[in-house]
Amino acid sequence: MSENLLVVDDDEDIRELLHTYLSGVGYTVLEAADAKALRAVLASHPVDLILLDQRLPDADGLVLARELRADSDVGIIIITGFGQPVDRILGLELGADDYVAKPVDLRELLARIRSVLRRRSPRPADTPEALSFEGWNIDPSARRLTAPGGALVELTSGEFDLLMVFARQPNRVLSRDAIMNALHHRETGPYDRAIDVQVGRLRRKIEPDPARPVLIKSVRGAGYLFAPKVRH
Repeated sequence: MSENLLVVDDDEDIRELLHTYLSGVGYTVLEAADAKALRAVLASHPVDLILLDQRLPDADGLVLARELRADSDVGIIIITGFGQPVDRILGLELGADDYVAKPVDLRELLARIRSVLRRRSPRPADTPEALSFEGWNIDPSARRLTAPGGALVELTSGEFDLLMVFARQPNRVLSRDAIMNALHHRETGPYDRAIDVQVGRLRRKIEPDPARPVLIKSVRGAGYLFAPKVRH
């Protein structure tokens, strides 16, 4: 069964371009011209990933991303016409899985889509055994994180994947490029703070004091290190 993609953009030509290209590679493509139409589609169709334009006539795409993330774990790729890194950072901060700048390179977009969908639906053969650290328990098959007291901690797909990157390589300094490549199969740009944003989001959910992290440590000029001992 093909995955369902929802293209949300008020530009009919862009919607038609993406619909033609993505349906041609096997996806079922739905369309919405604004936030109202987006909500109508979500109410009547299952959607695996949303390609969300940042600027819509009736809503801010970043605000929509935050609302969508609060309600579901649907994949979200923001398509932005703004070149400033702060716009991309804010989108990731609000829960998007990735971002693509206009004008869209179709092959790059396809690679990003496949990456997000692959992370959301890992194949059973690729699922590692359960991991634990400092009383925390990771269940990769269910993509679930349990706190030391037994409470279930809600993570976005991106946050869970980032945690798995760290947990698989404890006590090893990982550069931002290495982390970005593991998550998105590309390197960071010169002003790309996407990894820092994602690390900050994860820290807020697992660190006793996110301002003084002891689990995910920053290594000045090098990257990050996952400090706890990980048990299989």
